[in-house]
Amino acid sequence: MDIVVADRRAGFGYRHVIVVTLFVLYVVNYFDRISVLTFLPFIRNDLHLSHRQIGFVGSIFFFAYAVAQISAGFLADKFGPRRVISIAIVVFTTITFLTGLARNFVELVFLRLFLGLGEGHQFVPSCKTIANWVPKSEKGRAMAFFSSTWQIAPAIVPIVVTSLAAWLGSWRPVFYLLAIPGIVAGLLLYYVISDEPEEMLSRKRLSQDEYDYIKATLVSEEGSNTKVSMREVVKDVSLWLWALQQFCQLAIYWGSTTWISSFLYEQYGMGLKRIGLIISIPYMVGLISTNVGGALMDKVFHRTKPVALISLVGSIPLLIFMGHIPKGKPVELIVMLAVTGFFTNLILGVVNAYPQMRYPKEIVGKVIGLTVCVGQMGAFISPLLAGYLVRTTPAGVSYDRVFLMFATCSALGAVVTSFMKEGAYIN
Repeated sequence: MDIVVADRRAGFGYRHVIVVTLFVLYVVNYFDRISVLTFLPFIRNDLHLSHRQIGFVGSIFFFAYAVAQISAGFLADKFGPRRVISIAIVVFTTITFLTGLARNFVELVFLRLFLGLGEGHQFVPSCKTIANWVPKSEKGRAMAFFSSTWQIAPAIVPIVVTSLAAWLGSWRPVFYLLAIPGIVAGLLLYYVISDEPEEMLSRKRLSQDEYDYIKATLVSEEGSNTKVSMREVVKDVSLWLWALQQFCQLAIYWGSTTWISSFLYEQYGMGLKRIGLIISIPYMVGLISTNVGGALMDKVFHRTKPVALISLVGSIPLLIFMGHIPKGKPVELIVMLAVTGFFTNLILGVVNAYPQMRYPKEIVGKVIGLTVCVGQMGAFISPLLAGYLVRTTPAGVSYDRVFLMFATCSALGAVVTSFMKEGAYIN
């Protein structure tokens, strides 16, 4: 009888509906930001911008996004994640619509700045919601699935928006149309999401068995962790090592995501539609590897470090080689994009499961907000620095030094990861 009850609790339930909905909402978030990055080489031509200006346009978003993490964590813990996410959706949907009206470098910078502030208030509250709803034994897979937005959006967005731009004759109308998913996301949030399981239990959407299963295995229920304060947690060296790990991982992810369309357009001379298809390859593979990483954490290692080290160490030689693939070898390029996509994305689920495994849910919003702020500085610096590393050679534009920078970040991330401690934090 006990086995039957346990199986029913561990089966599909409303907590999974919550995670799937958060996934959909974050795909909408990514649709807006990835669209800008996809069109960067064409925006650069239309607005007559330099590589350095485009690097700044790409980076300023992440500066604002990083700063927003602090307030997002504080607001999510104080007022509940659902309210914060709703405000974020309204702001970034409005800014996305206005992006289609950008006429010069200054306007584009301000739009990117405010888009970062708006979208930056969705990630931490989403993690906070997962912390409130998902048992410890499922966090790796839950965060891996949620983090799959990092792959599925970059995989499908370039194909969709480049096709729309080709049909409409310009990149500008695409941003007007992207306001529609934002409106749908707001309605979905209102109907499906709640901050705590108690609300859905009272509304009969959550069974008592599932509620008991969730509450019995949250990190905050593990005795000593309930008394841990934020003031004590900031003394944990592993907290800052995790922040540096994020810095390196996000520098690779967002540096490459920002510049990949320009890399294919300039170094390989690809057109709009082909770019949309080729860009999707590493992210389609990454969609698989992110969930493989989460499963390895939950089912094999029961820790985050081994998965993170496999990802970071394995990425180093691949990133170096990526920048040296000669023009005229599309098969070699596609294979390398796929293999590199597998290794660089393997870490994405487990990196965000780490704080939920180590710190109590009552402060996890502040913890994630603080450390993601540090981590997102990698996403800010990387695209900006890449703009200075792109070079012109007798053979054409080369991105070899850009990918060498990404490989260096991967090596540094592996070193930092090796010193991180795991297990529930005890002061």
